[in-house]
Order: sequence, then C-alpha cells, then structure tokens
Amino acid sequence: MSELRGVVVSHAAVAQALVAAVTAITGIEGALTPISNEGCGTEALGERLREAVGSGPAVLFVDLPGGSCFTSSARYAKKGGADIAVVTGVNLAMLLDFVFNRDIPPAEAARRAVDAGGKAIRVTSS
Repeated sequence: MSELRGVVVSHAAVAQALVAAVTAITGIEGALTPISNEGCGTEALGERLREAVGSGPAVLFVDLPGGSCFTSSARYAKKGGADIAVVTGVNLAMLLDFVFNRDIPPAEAARRAVDAGGKAIRVTSS
C-alpha cells in the first residue's frame, strides 16, 4: 500500500492552523494537506479535494459534520475512485496519531484517529 494521504478540510483557516501545529510538534512535513472552503462553492471545493488526494488512498479530516466541507468531502469520497475515508470533528490529537500511522488502510487509520481524538476530549473541573 502506498503511504496514506491526510487532507484536512475546514472553514476559513482552521485546516492551515491544524496542519502547521502538527508539523511544528512532529517535524513531519507533507503528511497533511490543508484545504479551506473560503471563497469557493462546492464544485471548486471538490476540485481542491481532487488535487489534494490525487490517485492514492486518503483520509479526509473535516471540521464539522454537515455544511459544505462535509458534504463536498462525502460526495468526493463516494465518487473519487480511490480508497478514501472521511472523519468529522477533526482535532489535533487525531492528526498527530494519523501522521505516525500512515502505513495502514484508510478505514483503519480513520478509526485509530477517531479513537485518539475522542480520548483527548475531557472535562476538568477546578
């Protein structure tokens, strides 16, 4: 299997900030590609996804379940032809797990990322 691509899809500059944080923490560059829906419709967002994913397997990490980022990502994954998984509710913990586990199939990488991301969400009281 070729190395898995990670694409972070968000509103505004959220994706760019998350990818920059992962790169700063890990020192790993190029594992994640940020895509914003800023200034584009669903057709243009689909084109941005196509360019980012290319022909290989990928996991699309989307900021919110619903909205243009999710619908474009889900639509692309359905018709994209490549092996693609979509994860919503992206957070830093799941992206960190992903960049160190890109030698597995997209569905497995997505499940790992969701598990890592979920474990990072906590409520603490003073």
